Amino acid sequence: MAATRFLSHITTKNSNLYSLSLLAILCATFYFIGIWQHSVSPIPTSSTAAIAVAGVLTPAPCSYSLNTTQLDFMPHHLPPDPSPTTAALPHFPPCDPSLSEYTPCEDAGRSLKFDRDMLIYRQRHCPEKNELLKCRIPAPYGYKIPFRWPKSREFAWFANAPHKELAVEKKNQNWIKVEGERFRFPGGGTMFPRGADAYINDIDKLINLKDGSIRTAIDTGCGVASWGAYLLSRNIIPVSFAPRDTHVSQVQFALERGVPALIGVLASIRLPYPSRAFDMAHCSRCLIPWGTYDGIYLIEVDRILRPGGYWILSGPPINWQNHWRGWNRTADDLKQEQSQIEAVARTICWKKIVQKGDLAIWQKPTNHIHCKANRKVFKQPKFCQSQESDVAWYTKLEKCLTPLPEVSDIKEIAGGQLPKWPQRLNAIPSRISSGSLTGITENTFAENTELWKKRVEYYKKIDYQLAETGRYRNLLDMNAYLGGFATALIDDPLWVMNTVPVEADQINTLGVIYERGLIGTYQNWCEAMSTYPRTYDFIHADSIFSLYKDRCETEDILLEMDRILRPESSVIIRDDVDVLLKIKKIIDAMQWEGRIVDHEKGPHEREKILFAVKQYWTASPLTPK
Repeated sequence: MAATRFLSHITTKNSNLYSLSLLAILCATFYFIGIWQHSVSPIPTSSTAAIAVAGVLTPAPCSYSLNTTQLDFMPHHLPPDPSPTTAALPHFPPCDPSLSEYTPCEDAGRSLKFDRDMLIYRQRHCPEKNELLKCRIPAPYGYKIPFRWPKSREFAWFANAPHKELAVEKKNQNWIKVEGERFRFPGGGTMFPRGADAYINDIDKLINLKDGSIRTAIDTGCGVASWGAYLLSRNIIPVSFAPRDTHVSQVQFALERGVPALIGVLASIRLPYPSRAFDMAHCSRCLIPWGTYDGIYLIEVDRILRPGGYWILSGPPINWQNHWRGWNRTADDLKQEQSQIEAVARTICWKKIVQKGDLAIWQKPTNHIHCKANRKVFKQPKFCQSQESDVAWYTKLEKCLTPLPEVSDIKEIAGGQLPKWPQRLNAIPSRISSGSLTGITENTFAENTELWKKRVEYYKKIDYQLAETGRYRNLLDMNAYLGGFATALIDDPLWVMNTVPVEADQINTLGVIYERGLIGTYQNWCEAMSTYPRTYDFIHADSIFSLYKDRCETEDILLEMDRILRPESSVIIRDDVDVLLKIKKIIDAMQWEGRIVDHEKGPHEREKILFAVKQYWTASPLTPK
């Protein structure tokens, strides 16, 4: 009996020991599981991994790091954030509907304060900081997404730019017609009644537009940019410009059509392009007084023309003998104007190669060996002493000739022979091979081209609309550097306005972009761009906000992006993660939908990428009085 009680006691004791041991093991197991759960990122479900911005950005394939890592920016073990009622959140209400076409630096009311001599009042005159609007420019009621290219070359929605003035004023010249809810652009112009395509064919008979030697062109006083619109089908990319004047919405119509254009005027400051940028310049009754002010406007065209480039003039005074009555001017007046132009062209060493019918074409010399020698004959203009021929942001025009790079032989092309298009795109630009851009080597150029090819591939895997052929037409790169982003998209039916920021302590690379056969402009992003609202489908901003963080307010740059971005169009912003978190809060208040995703190299990079879409909204319908 005693033995039985002893065995029972041992059994109970062992049972308790086993229970305690099991309990200890379970506690330890759950403790370590808890530690493990707090030390690793949660694995996202397919719904959280998808990039879906208001139905616009669609899910990326699961094999990419974007879909296997969820960013966790929330603080841990800290006091909670203040409630929405007490937190200071930015708020940007819609502007008044009357501002639907507001262009801050070309505002008609502000321009009246400035001198009318040399059209100074039509230049850029931007608002002061205390005048900046803190509201979002509305689209007009009834706004519609523009037609896709190439249909947009011929049609635009009336509601998007509701102005009939040009249709009335130029009705006999086939610029533009109103047909119900649409505008139609027949391709006509004052000096090409048979249409822009036939007019370009006439030019092609005089100079070769087919062999790839002419790639970049500038159209001064462009009207609705029909000349540029029909050049595009010939692999020639134009930049068209016209002032904001009584011919309402010329540049706006150009951009609605999907043609590169900026608001601009030849007045008292340089055009915002580097020297030796364009293969061809064009003026078709652009009404620029070429022979006045000692030829200063032709001298500026000379600055931006490449060695061997062409200047084409049609309209007054060319062929005045047959047109002077229709132009409501005297024959003597027009003859004198042509004599002035011919004289200026000779002093800047241009050669008139042909005048046939309504067309006259001059050619710039390929170097300045002869031009420097004949300064003994032509005392003016002298050659400029400054070497900053590419500086062109609020830079005053000078009555001096921009010298071409030195050559050792009369047959040598100053600055080097440019390859024909499309070889030009990836050939080493002469500004780089010559060593004129400090710190940028041939290897830098090649590596940058490959880098952007990979980055654009990554973009297209996230933003399916960027990958969709024809979805975007007018693109803007806010910090283009060497033009790598545009180069990676060259096979798509779109164009990119490459901007090089000024006053940002960077190397001036816009000349390289033009040598590649691309287009662009200078821009200070503390100011508004010279374009109408809603003129770009897509904006790319690489490190812009870090670049300008001590120069102007982030919200002002974002409001400018919102102004020029079309409804339902997209933005990609690359920057430091802290910068993007600040931007994300602001765009949430601007009716953009956006999400921050990993760098293409993975989650360990501080640089992240913000994909966003501007939502569709318009001004309210006007209430009948």
